[in-house]
Amino acid sequence: MRITSGGCTDVGRVRTNNEDSFRIVAPLDLFVLSDGMGGEAHGEVASALAVETVASHCLEAVHNPSAPFFGERNAALSERTNRLASAIRLANRKIHEAATTNAAQRGMGATVIAAWVQEHRISVAHVGDSRAYLLRSGSLDQLTRDHSLVAEQVRRGILTPQQADESEMQSVLIRALGTQPEVEVDADEHALLDGDAVVICSDGLTRMVTDPEIASTLLTEPVPQKSAERLVVLANENGGEDNVTVIVMQVQPAASNLVARLRRWFGSPSDAPASAGGN
Repeated sequence: MRITSGGCTDVGRVRTNNEDSFRIVAPLDLFVLSDGMGGEAHGEVASALAVETVASHCLEAVHNPSAPFFGERNAALSERTNRLASAIRLANRKIHEAATTNAAQRGMGATVIAAWVQEHRISVAHVGDSRAYLLRSGSLDQLTRDHSLVAEQVRRGILTPQQADESEMQSVLIRALGTQPEVEVDADEHALLDGDAVVICSDGLTRMVTDPEIASTLLTEPVPQKSAERLVVLANENGGEDNVTVIVMQVQPAASNLVARLRRWFGSPSDAPASAGGN
């Protein structure tokens, strides 16, 4: 299996400062995105710190499996998924320490969504309302649950999804990096199939672009970099009320798998009838 990917970020049509950050670590098939909060309290510092901490911690663990681990391991999850959650806990600690020791950064925080692919499995860990989606056979499924006030009210039956979409409280988070010394990280893992596409994004996309529009864009533009850029353009065309960041991953069949498929479809040379003679 081979992963192709692309990412794009933009300040949007309303904001003057981009507080989103992202990083693609292609050799590891590691993808990290963060949406900073705090405005004058330097949300862009928080998001950059989140992205770099997660990437650095995972890189260190690849080269040194005995690298320090933060938090408790979940026995039901793989080592890689647990390591991703550990990285996010470390990012939370660093942002909280920076916010409490630097008066100019007091109140800053961030969301984070990270995905790590190994063979035909994807580990996903997140805090906040940045999301991960999986597109398979034309169907788009959200892999994450928003840690926001309105999302929690929908889960409890207090609001309908339509009311949540229209609520002025959409930006209120019940969980984020940096607001407390410790944070609960949601982590899970999923099987991947050839042809799948995965999107991770900030809420600057999901507030401006509907799920059907996201699915349609991925289906009509299979090149990850171009589809990421197109989704950002759509968010801006629909109002661009926030910074918007998108990473798109596409699962490509390995070359050996592709050759095997072609042989099954068209028949290998050994299946062809033998020649009866010369010229």
